[in-house]
Amino acid sequence: MKENDLNIEDLIIYDGVCLLCTASLMFVVKRDSKKKFKFTSLQSPRGQAILKKLNLPLREFQTFIFVSKQHYYTKSDAALQVIRRLDGLWPLLFSLVVIPRPIRDFFYDRIARNRYRLFGKRDHCFVPGADLDDRFLK
Repeated sequence: MKENDLNIEDLIIYDGVCLLCTASLMFVVKRDSKKKFKFTSLQSPRGQAILKKLNLPLREFQTFIFVSKQHYYTKSDAALQVIRRLDGLWPLLFSLVVIPRPIRDFFYDRIARNRYRLFGKRDHCFVPGADLDDRFLK
């Protein structure tokens, strides 16, 4: 892991084989006109090094992680932090933060546990096109 990985302003660490996660990632890309978000997969060497540094599971991926300047967020907190930084009216959804975390995470966990069955799974990690290559950390 590079020493400054946890100092990156807006880093999304996602499940690279999950089709829902990849679709969510593309949703973010389209609503990030300033290109502030960077990405890496949980399965990548860099993603694994960050997980290890944060003492998070290295194999069972039930959440994505959002890292922003020494802070990291998981589950619904991560989703809300990402939404908060998107273009357009999406940041208005950050108001859902008033819902207690256990309630938000209850629904997040249901989707996370069933995402492969409901949305599908790839045999290998998503590979970005050349137009996104500079935003993906390897």
